[in-house]
Amino acid sequence: MFERPEAGERAILVHLDLHVSTEKDELQEFKELAISAGVEPVAIVTGVRRTPDPKYFVGSGKAEEIYHMVEAEQADIVLVNHSLTPVQERNLEQRLECRVLDRTSLILDIFAQRARSHEGKLQVELAQLQHLSTRLVRGWTHLERQKGGIGLRGPGETQLETDRRLLGARIKQLKHKLVKVRRQREQGRRARRRADLSTVSLVGYTNAGKSTLFNQLTTAGVYAANQLFATLDPTLRRVELPNGQAVVLADTVGFIRHLPHDLVEAFRSTLQETQEADLLLHIVDASSEERKSNIEQVNLVLEEIGAEKCPQIGIYNKIDQLDGVEPHIERDETGRPQRVWISAMNGAGLELVLQAIAECVQNDRVTERLCLPPQAGRLHARLHEFGTVLHEELVADGYWLMDVELSRQVWDGLCKREGLSDFIFSHNQTPCLAAGGEAP
Repeated sequence: MFERPEAGERAILVHLDLHVSTEKDELQEFKELAISAGVEPVAIVTGVRRTPDPKYFVGSGKAEEIYHMVEAEQADIVLVNHSLTPVQERNLEQRLECRVLDRTSLILDIFAQRARSHEGKLQVELAQLQHLSTRLVRGWTHLERQKGGIGLRGPGETQLETDRRLLGARIKQLKHKLVKVRRQREQGRRARRRADLSTVSLVGYTNAGKSTLFNQLTTAGVYAANQLFATLDPTLRRVELPNGQAVVLADTVGFIRHLPHDLVEAFRSTLQETQEADLLLHIVDASSEERKSNIEQVNLVLEEIGAEKCPQIGIYNKIDQLDGVEPHIERDETGRPQRVWISAMNGAGLELVLQAIAECVQNDRVTERLCLPPQAGRLHARLHEFGTVLHEELVADGYWLMDVELSRQVWDGLCKREGLSDFIFSHNQTPCLAAGGEAP
């Protein structure tokens, strides 16, 4: 489709300090991104500018320097650690005479390599096409409007207009397919709610060790590697907690600085597992010098997808790379687990993670004694469907006296829709009076 130079494996990395961010590790992270994409960084070009150059982003002098670097290193591609406009990308390619990719395009390429499931491939293709739709102006510049005349009359469109129409149709088709995927995921979530299973979602900065921890807790065999975005496709597994309760553990895609908005939109159905989780395990690389900044970046993405209010436990991983740190739980003033220090690689502290999950999920459950009248048969059935009935007996006039345990979410829903709180049994009342009837 495009008259663009071919890309190879030898890459020049370009990073400008625009006085916007002070993170020292951005360049190192960009280098790791490039390696994850399968290219070999052969040189790094850095510079300082107050504002991006409208034509080349890096400025004409820096573009000249990069051009000579490309020739000297026989590089095939230039990777820019910033978001480029379509015009800047086209101008750089013409000046450097090689392929140019910005940070967003590089991340999209990594995602395209990693996607394995049908859903993941749909989401990546949607993000790529949405990104590509703004860059069609670079292609087909040699084609004029289709000519008229005998045997040459066409639809009167330029090739660019035709491409935009075809892209728009494909984007619409992908969004329709992803709506179906969201419905299927919602059915799964409803089934888990009916089974009264809490969902615990692993979140964190990319390469923090989420998949390694997930494999240790579930023996799921999810692909885990020391590279950025090793996990794209979400995986869910049932896990038994020390108190005998079961939860569903969800492994999700990692977050990163300046995560492209197109990706957040495309992966919304995947990220919804995080948004609707009962508890988040925020995995942190405890050995990273930038762990504080990484935590802030993850919280920003959680806020963007509407999951900022979900309860969190910080899981500080990779303590095997720290001196004198043993597995332990840090608690707040109420005794609730706040942080758990572990090493997922060697399995140190895994039992503490399960203990912390059990405590937090257990605290989010409601145990009550209820007295239901005979006409509340539907509510009686729902309690058996959604909750755990610890004890049940039939008392005077067909009333049910029940001890039930429900998740806070299910309890609040039944109180709102069915008026469940009206049937709470009081010990100083007879069952009939507690249920609004008359004493026998």
